[in-house]
Amino acid sequence: MPLATMASASSAPLLAAALLLCAIAATSPVTAGAGGRGPINTNGRSYTKVCDPSRFASLGLDMSRFRYCDASLPYADRVRDLVGHLTLEEKVRNLGDRAEGAEARVGLPPYYWWGEALHGVSDVGPNGTRFGDVVPGATSFPLVINSAASFNESLWRAIGAVVSTEIRAMYNLGHAELTYWSPNINVVRDPRWGRASETPGEDPFLVGRYAVNFVRGMQDLAAGTSSGAGDPFARRIKVSSCCKHFAAYDVDAWRDADRLTFDARVTERDMAETFERPFQMCIRDGDASCVMCSYNRVNGVPACADAGLLTETVRRRWQLHGYIVSDCDSVRVMVRDAKWLNLTGVEATAAAMKAGLDLDCGMFWEGARDFFTTYGVDAVRQGKIAEADVDNALGNVYMTLMRLGFFDGAPEFEALGAGDVCSGDHVELAADAARQGMVLLKNDARRLPLDPRKINSVSLVGQLQHINATDVMLGDYRGKPCRVVTPYNAIKKMVNATYLHSCDNGACDTAGAIGKAARTSRIADATIVIAGLNMSVERESNDREDLLLPWNQTGWINAVAEASPHPIVLVIMSAGGVDVSFAQNNSKIGAIVWAGYPGEEGGTAIADVLFGKHNPGGRLPLTWFKNDYVNQIPMTSMALRPDAARGYPGRTYKFYDGPAVLYPFGHGLSYTTFTYASATTGATVTVPVAAWEHCRALTYRSGGAAPSPPPACPALDVASHRCDESVRFAVTVRNTGGVGGDHVVPVYTAPPAEVGDAPLKQLVAFRRVFVPAGGAVEVPFELNLCGDFAIVEETAYNVVPSGASAVIVGDDALAMSSPVTINLAVSV
Repeated sequence: MPLATMASASSAPLLAAALLLCAIAATSPVTAGAGGRGPINTNGRSYTKVCDPSRFASLGLDMSRFRYCDASLPYADRVRDLVGHLTLEEKVRNLGDRAEGAEARVGLPPYYWWGEALHGVSDVGPNGTRFGDVVPGATSFPLVINSAASFNESLWRAIGAVVSTEIRAMYNLGHAELTYWSPNINVVRDPRWGRASETPGEDPFLVGRYAVNFVRGMQDLAAGTSSGAGDPFARRIKVSSCCKHFAAYDVDAWRDADRLTFDARVTERDMAETFERPFQMCIRDGDASCVMCSYNRVNGVPACADAGLLTETVRRRWQLHGYIVSDCDSVRVMVRDAKWLNLTGVEATAAAMKAGLDLDCGMFWEGARDFFTTYGVDAVRQGKIAEADVDNALGNVYMTLMRLGFFDGAPEFEALGAGDVCSGDHVELAADAARQGMVLLKNDARRLPLDPRKINSVSLVGQLQHINATDVMLGDYRGKPCRVVTPYNAIKKMVNATYLHSCDNGACDTAGAIGKAARTSRIADATIVIAGLNMSVERESNDREDLLLPWNQTGWINAVAEASPHPIVLVIMSAGGVDVSFAQNNSKIGAIVWAGYPGEEGGTAIADVLFGKHNPGGRLPLTWFKNDYVNQIPMTSMALRPDAARGYPGRTYKFYDGPAVLYPFGHGLSYTTFTYASATTGATVTVPVAAWEHCRALTYRSGGAAPSPPPACPALDVASHRCDESVRFAVTVRNTGGVGGDHVVPVYTAPPAEVGDAPLKQLVAFRRVFVPAGGAVEVPFELNLCGDFAIVEETAYNVVPSGASAVIVGDDALAMSSPVTINLAVSV
């Protein structure tokens, strides 16, 4: 084999075959053919709508007899008419994800509700999304944890907008529906959680802001488009987006605990502060049209049968303008797995619907049916629920389809077709998202970037699954990508010669394998090792037991580093944190880059970062712990705060007080250097507290930390205050290095030092800005008193404490703090 592409004998045929398949996939032309919804027209698309007179005529029906097709009427009236035409049996047959419709009698076609678009259009789920013929694939963006690492709200919205455009194009071509159960916005409470790749990280504010922007990108129509904005229940939307999984869901399969039977014991304080907050933001600020309830129980009650969660919180308090769907098979799980209250299928169906569940997603094995469809009629006839409960559920789901244009069409999207899927702009956005999410963890002696003018040869070492990551980079809930650019593809374009040593799982640490890797490292100008995890280690239904690299990777990485004449570069593919303290502490490992699971353009992004075409600006959206952490606290402990009685050190950067942190939340290096400056040295805010407003007690640290004399108003109840007060300041970010780059400016607040059981700090704002070499950018911030300085007290009240809070700008060595004194002035 040629020297420039030398590989180990055991892996070369597999590598060659994989690269050939990748090349074929990347260059295959899009061809016309029959779509799933209707015939393909000469312009390459088909488009149908329910309320088409010719469609009704083909069914032998007169559309004018059905007021639900009268576009001059309000949506609510039309939905009532549609539901009123249905018999009880027909209604029930439309309560599942595979709604059967009532086409022959009333013109209502079947509809497949289950669609997934976590990081691109996916074909997970039965029938809803279909690749093939004119749509062989769709743009596969980085996994959500990668996108979150960009700390870039405009990027998140842009990704949502591209995904929804591709969905609309596929819908026109008969390859997709219009309802997609994304994003996943559960907070990563424990680093072992297998679904960390799907979420935006451990901070509820960051998770919430991701949710708001992704949902807005998915749902919002273009500015200036008529959207029925006067009535939020009739506001037109582009694609329906769903916030999941509500609530307190973050245990999949850890030792004896699994998500089907786990009972999450959560305090009201932790619910309000952490588990509910992203969902509240997603619904109130993002105006999501769907919420999915989770498998687990919360304090003894299944989430999908908890009226306090679904009806009282989601619908009444947060004002959901949409429908509530179960995680797939959740109602069956109540009976079969949790055996909750020993309910029968009829009783579980009634309990879930009365709690506020509108749509029951069943599993997709052959012959399986959801519980609502199976037991709904009996639940009504046995008096467990009223038929009006069924009507209400159907009203919520069909109102959503009205808003989507399912019945009337959506003229602004009719022109979308095959050319709007996998377009050049979309593929470039996927590459840019992967670049923005790359995090430089270590860079001793400026080992990176590699200079392509000086680096003529590279030794590329690692497991085949990571070097030629056609599968690993795409992660879970992926569809079929437009193309895949692997690290091998991209790196070999940067240099004249690439010496490759790849191995399969568990075969990298043999003497022969290490010897081959060492020999190529000695003759190359630079050695790049690509290592990490994959979906067999961390994924849905599979939590981790430890935070270590599997398959003996640590040993052979150290051996390759020792053999190399130059410090090596280590690239890590993972979602959750990995204990790479061995690499952080090894001077022969000069740089570490976290690449996550970067999607179809991941290889391009990795090569661009390693060779300096892109200056990394990503930040870790979750804390990377050393492996000792797993021995300090069980995954099933839901508490966030430290528990001295049990020896638990707490969770996430907001509360953890132990020694096991490897890289903190927000950590990320650059190829340049930055400094901060601000004219603001502090602020004092006096808040008049009227007689009708409410002061609350405050928990103080033990040992005499309470102020003396105690303040007349220790803390202000946010719910009783207008919350007009704010603090404004600006930070000047100066690039003191020789290369331009993006920089993330995070802003935290910390409560007064004397307050007990409070967060150490909490993220309240962030901005990602580009600063040219030698230049400076002023970044303004405005913090709302109630929104950004409030904490959740032990009693679960959301309060603003009196005293000296702090604003902290920046992470690591850049962090600077200034006091904000809050005086709560009680009216006499």
